[in-house]
Order: sequence, then C-alpha cells, then structure tokens
Amino acid sequence: MTINELQDEIIEEFEGFDDWMDKYQMLIDLGNDLEPLDDRYKTEQNLIDGCQSRVWVQCDLTDEGLMHLQADSDALIVKGIVALLLRVLSDQKPEDVLAADLYFIDRIGLREHLSPTRSNGLVAMVRQIHAYAVAFSTQE
Repeated sequence: MTINELQDEIIEEFEGFDDWMDKYQMLIDLGNDLEPLDDRYKTEQNLIDGCQSRVWVQCDLTDEGLMHLQADSDALIVKGIVALLLRVLSDQKPEDVLAADLYFIDRIGLREHLSPTRSNGLVAMVRQIHAYAVAFSTQE
C-alpha cells in the first residue's frame, strides 16, 4: 500500500471513535501490539532526542531498497504513536518517505490532543525517520 492509502486507513479507523479516551485506548492497544525491539537496538544512537519518554527507532534498508523501521518506547501512548508512524512509513522507499505529507496526524486530531512534550517527541520521531531516509537515498 502507498503511504497515503495507509494514512487514509488510519483516519477511517479513528473516525469510528467520538471520544478521545477511546482514541487513547486505541493508541495503547496499538503500542501493545507493536513487536518488541531487540535490546541490541536500544542504543544511544537509536534513542530519539527531544522525547520526554524513551523512544528508540531502528531503520535498515532492505534488499528491495525499502526502509524497514522498528521501534519501541517505555511509554504506552508514545509506543502507540510510534506504531502509527511505523505502519505508515515502514517498508516504503526513502524518496517516498521524504515526499510524504503526514496528514493523518492532524486529521485524526492527534497533534491537538498531545501535550507539548509529546508533540515535540512526535516531531523528533518524524525528523529521525526523515534523517534515515536522507541517508539511504544518498546511498543509491
């Protein structure tokens, strides 16, 4: 699926909830479903700067030229947020990640319902994923 198709799917899923407590619960459930990150990737290099909680993002380029992302966090809601980012951006081409407009963040109301520190953390996670995309796009 394309990045926009994945975003539209997430928007549709979140539209089923009117109450933000239900949306937070969905984020927690997504975080709980996220594959645990191998401890060998929980390094300072993979730790996201600017997050109040601890978030690690690992990215590898597959043989097909796709960015395979893995991540983890020690905070449940943040883990859910990173799970959404991985769902949209993992296994995509670096140039598609760089060109992506991550409109789902605003459309599901996430940005307006996050504390300033969580919002800064979200920006830092996206910035790190973009940095991986830049690095991998220059390798080709």
